[in-house]
Amino acid sequence: MTGAMAPMKPLSALDLCDRCGAQAYVRVVLPGGGELLFCAHHGRQHGEALARIAAEIQDETDRLSPGKTAEAPSR
Repeated sequence: MTGAMAPMKPLSALDLCDRCGAQAYVRVVLPGGGELLFCAHHGRQHGEALARIAAEIQDETDRLSPGKTAEAPSR
């Protein structure tokens, strides 16, 4: 049975990497319905293997880019 997956909620500081415990920025949904969470480092390290087995990957690593942060008010 195939169909559209429900939208995933954004990852927060409460979501931790299953490998090292750092803040997770990558969620991997497995075909059986389970999920794995990874920090940016471990998401990149295991990315190719995860892409082969994942039903869906939610990658929020772009939130780490310096251009994505709020600018400080000018003085």
